[in-house]
Amino acid sequence: MAWLRGERWWAWNMRHASKEHMRRVQGLGCVICRLVGLGPTPAQVHHCFDTSDRDDFLTIPLCPEHHQGQTGFHGLGERRFNAQYKTSERRLLAMTLRLLQEQ
Repeated sequence: MAWLRGERWWAWNMRHASKEHMRRVQGLGCVICRLVGLGPTPAQVHHCFDTSDRDDFLTIPLCPEHHQGQTGFHGLGERRFNAQYKTSERRLLAMTLRLLQEQ
């Protein structure tokens, strides 16, 4: 990509790295399903923390139910989700990063 220079190259490279990271995260399968003993299940990428400052590298894999379903992060809300599964986004992010490191 010799035609890319300076900021344009950096932006292109970061977009590519971001997409690759999210592809790898999604490929891990749902971290909540793993915690409750269901093993890896197909996942969507959930952005952690404040969504107004989204960072594609701060993501965890959640199946559709644990992401947006009634028993999921967006269905229950953060506090109830954390209480139900006895975890937090920070812990799930750490678990995700460990799983990625093992690959």
